[in-house]
Amino acid sequence: MQTARDATHHPTATLALLLLLLGLTNQSLAQAVPPAGKAGGQKDSSVARGEYIVDNIAVCSQCHTPRDSNGRPDRSHWLEGAAVWLKSAEPVENWPLQAPRIAGALPGTDAEMVKLLTTGIWKTGTYLRPPMPQFRMKSEDAEAVVAYLKSVTPGPK
Repeated sequence: MQTARDATHHPTATLALLLLLLGLTNQSLAQAVPPAGKAGGQKDSSVARGEYIVDNIAVCSQCHTPRDSNGRPDRSHWLEGAAVWLKSAEPVENWPLQAPRIAGALPGTDAEMVKLLTTGIWKTGTYLRPPMPQFRMKSEDAEAVVAYLKSVTPGPK
């Protein structure tokens, strides 16, 4: 007999819930992101806006940052890529084992990253594989995310 606790810890349900939550928060990015401030110039406000989106809405660190011994994201290796901890409950062809580094040097050009964040399509012309959310950000939000990611200084090796 399945208990309520078993049902809440089912990997498929957990993955489905995570993807649903990421999708729902992504749909309301425009309403949730505070407007860019005037202090510090356009570049600084764009980076701050991108940081807010990355850290509080898209929560990129969940997959793109390695975990410390207590299971928390390791701030000394922020967004430097990590083993994908989400596992599919059912076999999925080509499930990624590693989330790429997105801090500092991006895995694509600015235009490719903006296209990915606004359409869900990568530079190869294909959608990214689960568990990566298929974002549909506004261009200004995607550009702010790219500005922030480029500003992140990778930690020591």
